[in-house]
Amino acid sequence: MRPIGAVEFPEEVERTYRKARRLEWVTVAYISSAAIILYLTMGTSQAMRTSFFEDVVSIVPAIAFLVGTAVARRAPSTDYPYGTHRATSIAYLTASLALCAMGLFLLAEATVTVFSSEKTTIGGVSLFGTVIWGGWLMLAAVAYSAIPSFVLGRMKLRLAPRIHDKVLFADAQMMKADWMAESATAIGVLGVGLGYWWVDPLAAALVSTDILKDGVTNLKTAVLDLVDRRPEKTDQSGMERLPERVCEMLRGLDWVRDADVRLREEGHIFMGEAFVVPRRGTEDLTERIREAAEAARALDWRMHELTIMPVEDLPRNA
Repeated sequence: MRPIGAVEFPEEVERTYRKARRLEWVTVAYISSAAIILYLTMGTSQAMRTSFFEDVVSIVPAIAFLVGTAVARRAPSTDYPYGTHRATSIAYLTASLALCAMGLFLLAEATVTVFSSEKTTIGGVSLFGTVIWGGWLMLAAVAYSAIPSFVLGRMKLRLAPRIHDKVLFADAQMMKADWMAESATAIGVLGVGLGYWWVDPLAAALVSTDILKDGVTNLKTAVLDLVDRRPEKTDQSGMERLPERVCEMLRGLDWVRDADVRLREEGHIFMGEAFVVPRRGTEDLTERIREAAEAARALDWRMHELTIMPVEDLPRNA
């Protein structure tokens, strides 16, 4: 079985890809340290406990990106003639399912706590011979978790569209919005300090809802990508324009009377078919098709392979 050609990123895209991988390694190290600090300071606070689990599960998209992109860039073979580019889509699906599962679990746990008689208390902690309210340590841990997450998220948001990676984009969105979840956690801790114990599980429920929302949104996109939905932009702001650009280019060729295309996403790249109606008397059709395929690939680095088939007519969809 004949495999497709190996994918090579343009130099600028390759630099962006390497930068994204470095950021994800930094993310894994940073979130791991933040989770440890949250665990050591969470005490009996439900909101802090939820924030800890949020940090744990937020490592999944970063790991999914690192593993998925590494597998996706393996060279095609006779066993995998289309390559392993869909590893990124599988990684995206895995990360989304992890978010959904954790969000549901934490939301159920927070709801039970709200309606139970168990009240959250935050006692004192001895620090360098001085007893201080444990809530201050919790708030410091929350700040350590939230502020760098916001910065890393913004950095990744700029990189994701450049390499057309939806796992990176989903990870960036979650990290950028992490400050909102951490703010809810901080409010829960302060509520306990002021004597309003119910604020703590309520804040945990709000954080859980945010986790679940992220999971459901990304799960929907991941599933639709795997069933070959029409390609969508990386930031989910609308449909990808590349199919129209390829179609317009083909229709602009002097030997083509009409054309239509059918493209699908394979991780970072696009592959598909084009159907062209040649004008009468067209000569050297094989050479013209080869040149048209090369012109299509030149439009965008993501357009990796286009099979062009000459047809007598193009039926239009109703």
